[in-house]
Amino acid sequence: QVQPVESGGGLVQPGGSLRLSCAAPGSIFGVATWGWYRQVPGNERDLVALITGGGVTNYVDFVKGRFAISRDNAKNTVYLQMNNLKPEDTAVYYCNAPRGSTYFYDWGQGTLVTVAS
Repeated sequence: QVQPVESGGGLVQPGGSLRLSCAAPGSIFGVATWGWYRQVPGNERDLVALITGGGVTNYVDFVKGRFAISRDNAKNTVYLQMNNLKPEDTAVYYCNAPRGSTYFYDWGQGTLVTVAS
């Protein structure tokens, strides 16, 4: 089983910031589009942000202006900078490389982000 490894989650107050990291399996990292996703228990996993191999980014509306996805190809790592966090951002966050309707890798354990005062 080959999985990305997410880290950086934790408990933060509303308005706070966190930076998530995704250590990705190598080989295709530099050319693949990578994404961050999040899942609340009982709900489906939702896309949060994407970044192409060339660094083009795309965000879902509810995180635009607050989250920033970036990548370091030399380190095979994708980041998600999350600012002005809201309680509704509470979820388990995952990373993966989308491939059509599926993904290149198995899902990892994710990293839990809890936004609460």
